[in-house]
Amino acid sequence: MTAERLETFPESLPFLFRLCYNKIIVPLFYSMEISWLYRHRRQLGGFFMIVKPKTRGFICTTAHPVGCARHVADQIAYVKAQGAMTGCKNVLVVGCSTGFGLATRIAAAFGCGAKTIGVSYDHPASGKRTGTPGWYNNAAFETYALEDGLYAKTLIGDAFSQEMKEQAAELIQKDLGQIDLLVYSVAAPRRTDAEGRTYSSVLKPVGAPFKSRSIDLSTNQIKEVSIEPASGEEVAATVKVMGGEDWQLWIDLLKEKGLLAQSFTTVAYSYIGPEVTHAIYKNGSIGQAKKDLQETALRITEQLSSIGGKAFISVNKALVTQASAAIPVVPLYISILLHVMKEQGTHEGCIEQMDRLLRKKLFASPIPVDEENRIRMDDWEMDSRVQSAVDSLWNQVTDENLKQYADLDGYWKDFYQLFGFGIDGVDYDADVDVDVKIPSVE
Repeated sequence: MTAERLETFPESLPFLFRLCYNKIIVPLFYSMEISWLYRHRRQLGGFFMIVKPKTRGFICTTAHPVGCARHVADQIAYVKAQGAMTGCKNVLVVGCSTGFGLATRIAAAFGCGAKTIGVSYDHPASGKRTGTPGWYNNAAFETYALEDGLYAKTLIGDAFSQEMKEQAAELIQKDLGQIDLLVYSVAAPRRTDAEGRTYSSVLKPVGAPFKSRSIDLSTNQIKEVSIEPASGEEVAATVKVMGGEDWQLWIDLLKEKGLLAQSFTTVAYSYIGPEVTHAIYKNGSIGQAKKDLQETALRITEQLSSIGGKAFISVNKALVTQASAAIPVVPLYISILLHVMKEQGTHEGCIEQMDRLLRKKLFASPIPVDEENRIRMDDWEMDSRVQSAVDSLWNQVTDENLKQYADLDGYWKDFYQLFGFGIDGVDYDADVDVDVKIPSVE
């Protein structure tokens, strides 16, 4: 395939012949040429475009590779600034590419100096589509880890599948021998089990309809929301997707293969929140899944007693994530919470929380837990001073005073940063190579 331009057909030939050639043959040639250039973009040095945020509801459909890399670098810098810590050495993070999973991997690697293997379901750039933010985050994490002489490999695929579990086990056995920490941070809308049955999770109340206020993210205005309760089948499916069954399957396989070190630790993430969110979260369909997750932690701890292993649920603080943006009531609550906690000087993002989890709690002796053996990383959020202020503003907030009582700008900044936008020091008008390679992924 050549990049030379085709000449238009000579004027001396019949009009219809020239028209067919110029309007069909030439455009077809260039379409084929562009296709060839895309297929061979790696050899030719990337695929460049200007990337801007494109949103649809609570989803951003584009991601900025340079912005994502800079965001990862900022999180690494935060961990390094806190100094080295003792804890884990060989870590598997299931759900490693965004949010709490990514932050935990960063804290483990750049705080503890741990070797890390990550599992995520992400895709690279394709055609006119950018890669997922998770793809770019994984690429940046591995690149920075390798620069610091840290072992880091990533497996791309469905964490629910037996095939992915076997791949991870094989890599652990080959490169690490055993792991001393497994982080389970999967937030997926659906799951296909080993028998081929697909389950979808829902965000609904249980038992009765739910009515409350939330933010319409398309207009930044407060609206009344009403949600019908989940059916028994929907609750059961949500537990299948977001409960503890898959976490248990990971532990079963790795234990069977002898890949869990003495005094092994595993942690999964949950949320409880204040009363204003309980109907849709704690007591809703997702809350039933989180109860199952907690019960699974207790079973795993009992199962691992022979090696001194323990399983914990870390109850984390409310943050802006793609998942939380989809939950009615939660965006309004988070916006008010951001305002209050920033005002009181106690706000934490993902990296601050996960650094504190590893540095102050998960490897402490004794490990600080509540009466249900949960690690409470939401302790600052649920502080009585914070919740009292949030309750007061919740009852007063209207469209007219929304910007005064809620940190909407902070909410949207955090949202766009999930996709690599709004990061200081990044030129968003420049062409960037969206075809980014993860070093360990073929």
